[in-house]
Amino acid sequence: MEKKSIYGMTFDQLTTWLTEHGQKKFRVSQVWDWLYKKRVTDFSEMKNVNSECIQLLEDNFYIQSLTQEIKQESKDGTIKFLFKLQDGNLIETVLMRFNYGLSVCVTTQVGCNIGCTFCASGLLTKNRDLSGGEIVEQIMNVQHHLDQAEKDERVSHIVVMGIGEPFDNYSNMMDFFRVVNDQKGLSIGARHITVSTSGLAHKIYDFADEDIQINLAVSLHAPNNELRTRIMKINKAFPLEKLMPAIDYYLEKTNRRITFEYILLRDVNDHVEEAEELAKLLSNKRHLSYVNLIPYNPVDEHNQYQRSTKQAILKFYETLLNKGINCGVRVEQGSDIDAACGQLRSKQIKKEKTHS
Repeated sequence: MEKKSIYGMTFDQLTTWLTEHGQKKFRVSQVWDWLYKKRVTDFSEMKNVNSECIQLLEDNFYIQSLTQEIKQESKDGTIKFLFKLQDGNLIETVLMRFNYGLSVCVTTQVGCNIGCTFCASGLLTKNRDLSGGEIVEQIMNVQHHLDQAEKDERVSHIVVMGIGEPFDNYSNMMDFFRVVNDQKGLSIGARHITVSTSGLAHKIYDFADEDIQINLAVSLHAPNNELRTRIMKINKAFPLEKLMPAIDYYLEKTNRRITFEYILLRDVNDHVEEAEELAKLLSNKRHLSYVNLIPYNPVDEHNQYQRSTKQAILKFYETLLNKGINCGVRVEQGSDIDAACGQLRSKQIKKEKTHS
């Protein structure tokens, strides 16, 4: 039987598995503590776990499957990791430092099929979903990096905004949330976790019904169907007529604020007219809406797009504010390294192909 990641098991799932394999229930808490509090990297390090249980775990699970290929460090403290999976695929994970804590951006898929025309993540189509364990292991690897520095720092926030569409890997994403949020382990608060979707409307309904306090962000990037379809292929399947009712349902069901991500592309979607149209689109949601304006990180393969001018960004921002829409301009992190999501992975794959 093929081994799988121990990190892919929620506490309840591990409880069921271990008891079904003849272990006492208290062993689950011991194993969980060694994994997430003491953060061992080998089952043999679990000193108070009996040898029979250790052997059982070693025969069926692994702890480490990611290997670090590249680590880029920015002068602002941002670190971008390029990890290789067991099957040779590459993924990116990013550690960002803020005044409120340390945030990690995780990847949920190898490649992406959403096809946003401005995004480096979609340069290589989806190869497969990541398992829940592979997503959790990104957090654990970053935490191990922090532990080695011996500064008593911990990952306090998570954004699920890396390579891939999280809602296209829904079940594994939800298992990931349950593991990292568990108070017996990493205990990262639900309100400190944000997941971003490009607008899979049917999954937004499901997410609203989960009754969890994890934050939701929607990649909007355009205020009308014509423009959104031009820059985001997903809008063909989920146009605004489908997306906005799903968002209304989410807001009504959860009464939680939603963030709308809006990348500003020079002379494409950054005019005052688009700002006014966006304000109108969100007018009945303004009390629970926040628009995150994002300066574009240019990608070599998408050279038809340029970063909006500072003047255009300011005008867009002021227009939204004047229309009563809460908004802000994202503080940039890691601008002196391969900042765009998927950019480091894309460069490395091209490099490997060149030398093969």
